[in-house]
Amino acid sequence: MAQEGEKTLGCIAGAALYAVGVNLFVVPGGLYTAGIMGICQVIRTLLVDYMQLPLHNFDIAGVIYYVINVPIFVVAYARLGRKFFAKTLITVTAMTVFLAVLPIHPIVEDTMAASVVGGIISGIGVGILLRMGSSGGGADVIGVLLIKWKKDFSVGKVNLGINLVLYAACLFLFDVETVIYSVIYAAVYSVAIDKVHSQNINVEVSIITKVKSEDMEKEIMEELGRGITKWTALGAYTYDMSHVLYIMLSKYEVNHLKAIVHKYDPYAFIVVNEGVSVEGNYLKKL
Repeated sequence: MAQEGEKTLGCIAGAALYAVGVNLFVVPGGLYTAGIMGICQVIRTLLVDYMQLPLHNFDIAGVIYYVINVPIFVVAYARLGRKFFAKTLITVTAMTVFLAVLPIHPIVEDTMAASVVGGIISGIGVGILLRMGSSGGGADVIGVLLIKWKKDFSVGKVNLGINLVLYAACLFLFDVETVIYSVIYAAVYSVAIDKVHSQNINVEVSIITKVKSEDMEKEIMEELGRGITKWTALGAYTYDMSHVLYIMLSKYEVNHLKAIVHKYDPYAFIVVNEGVSVEGNYLKKL
């Protein structure tokens, strides 16, 4: 319970860092973030500049983002794990609050600096909340739902499609310079996320244990949502019978797996092989 509490605090901290990058660098620089949040910012601009909505220093983009996420959450509730759903809901709520409360104030005057520094800060923020087992909602959740429907989909493909529509709209509504700097921001943002969040580096784990425990296998499958292939082995030196469990999972899940195994067998032999290629019915997570 304490570990989950720490992860939830990590999600909130990541959401706060994302808001700092957006409100102190991206918005003052006249840039647009990637994904559904970027679309919300375009809607914000249309409401403020074209419809003369008197919002002053309040950025309504976060509120629009929250409203768009509500139907996504309703559809996703039955298909996402409860922990993931709960933490994502908390994260999106925190993100909306921070974006609304944090004043929009320029830190740097140079647009290039704003796009790079804003991308680094907000990307690190999102990377943190992803490592905590949450997401920023929007395209990430849609991507997970589409993966469950059709394996050819990925979160990256969904984000790419949304960004193509977003920046095409920016090119039509604004100018080329705005689009170019926004694309630079999106590129830096993506790299920063990847540097912090290594969730989908595929890992194969072989566990050799002398403890035959159905409770351990059940806990691995329930806690991690991963399947197990197992067989019985014979030690060539001792001729003792052992049990081998073979599991495919993401790099981020390895420590959780080790904790479960060591709870039942502190002397288990665990072999981890990173960066393997996987084909077939393998679930990629956020």
